[in-house]
Amino acid sequence: MSFILAIDQGTTSTRAILFDGDMQVAHTAQQEFPQYFPQAGWVEHDPEEIWSSMEVCRRVISEQGISASDITAIGITNQRETTVVWDRETGQPIHKAIVWQDRRTSAICEELRTAGHGDLVHKTTGLLLDPYFSGTKVKWILDTVPGARSRAAEGKLMFGTVDSFLIWRLTGGAAHVTDATNAARTLMYDIREGGWSAEICEVLDVPMQMLPEVKDCAADFGIAAAEHFGAEIPILGVAGDQQAATIGQACFQPGMMKSTYGTGCFALLNTGATPVESRNRMLTTIAYQLDGQPTYALEGSIFIAGAAVQWLRDGLGIIGSAQETGGLAASADPGQDVILVPAFTGLGAPYWEPDCRGGMFGLTRNSGPAEFARAALQSVAYQTRDLWEAMRADWQEAAEDSVTLRVDGGMSASDWTMQSLSDILGAPVDRPVMQETTALGAAWLAGMKAGIYPDQSGFAATWARDRQFTPAMEADQREAAYGRWKRAVQAVIGV
Repeated sequence: MSFILAIDQGTTSTRAILFDGDMQVAHTAQQEFPQYFPQAGWVEHDPEEIWSSMEVCRRVISEQGISASDITAIGITNQRETTVVWDRETGQPIHKAIVWQDRRTSAICEELRTAGHGDLVHKTTGLLLDPYFSGTKVKWILDTVPGARSRAAEGKLMFGTVDSFLIWRLTGGAAHVTDATNAARTLMYDIREGGWSAEICEVLDVPMQMLPEVKDCAADFGIAAAEHFGAEIPILGVAGDQQAATIGQACFQPGMMKSTYGTGCFALLNTGATPVESRNRMLTTIAYQLDGQPTYALEGSIFIAGAAVQWLRDGLGIIGSAQETGGLAASADPGQDVILVPAFTGLGAPYWEPDCRGGMFGLTRNSGPAEFARAALQSVAYQTRDLWEAMRADWQEAAEDSVTLRVDGGMSASDWTMQSLSDILGAPVDRPVMQETTALGAAWLAGMKAGIYPDQSGFAATWARDRQFTPAMEADQREAAYGRWKRAVQAVIGV
């Protein structure tokens, strides 16, 4: 039997998932690694600890009772934007990885905006000048690590997102590559021309010889050396985690939208072969690229989704586990309209207000754990509608009755939350049978390239729905509730 090894290198852990020839999960293994917070707003990983966490690949092979020769190909999906710079000769990182959540380059972004570079960045990359993305992180490392800038100018340093670093290590330094979806998140990639932007690299003072070669999502990324797993294995699929989930959800047609609910929430709307320039502070990005043809998407990021439930548990102590939240919310007093704006780390799209903070509105003397739980879960629905409305305003083809929303991530398991989402959107919400959508996306890319998995249409035909949630709320009630949310958001922005 042939297997595909999917490596899901996330923000807090690395997971290895074996998929069989029928694209079903055969076995999984997971290993967490440390998070470093050297200053307020700074988040780092040790690239060597990420590399060590790749032990899960050997473990999943051993526990499944197979050998590496039974694995046809490897697919990799990874935390996006997290930045690694390493020495070309030794392969050693020159600084800890700067994580996508890190805000240390806020001042650099402001300087670039003041200098008038915001329009160039937006029109070229589809992104906004924000510390979220990789480009200013690379600049910070080169400006800060002694001798780094001169070494980079001499061609002695390499930059990559985590996929590039892992492939470099797996191939013994033979391949310095990435895929189009990860490149599109660096702030340095021209998503229309399909290449690195010399103009933006000059603005950031990042030597272009540091940058990896950009490939399709399904391509020959190199061969993992036999020393790692016991046999040589080709790496044939790569995509950033949110794009991999879009692929795993088979959102291949324009108008299809997926939303992943984890710590935060990331929604992508497939807009087809033409990039849509957002007028509502969405991101224009690459959903996937196959056979040299990029498919574009509008993307919106919510910083706090499942983290609001963690706050109920760890911050307030009103629940013992996340699973309790739905039942508690269902018991809330329907006469109370408690609104939580969970701007614990600012607000993401479409507001992009990093300095505002959260607020709770509509409290009464009888407000308690049930009302807090309902407000936390509903905040996810309200924030998703913010993205939904902005995307529909940006792309007129996304008429209300034509957008398919497919959901995944830990919070999608909550029936109460998904019903609330459908109610607030006024649209159906589809939850798939296969919950490992991110890993499946990476596995399908590799398996399709290897010729053991079906093509795009064949793969889309295998998508199966676990449950569809349809609106049960009256339209006037929905709009009144959303109006209260919008007023609450403006209140926290105004503080």
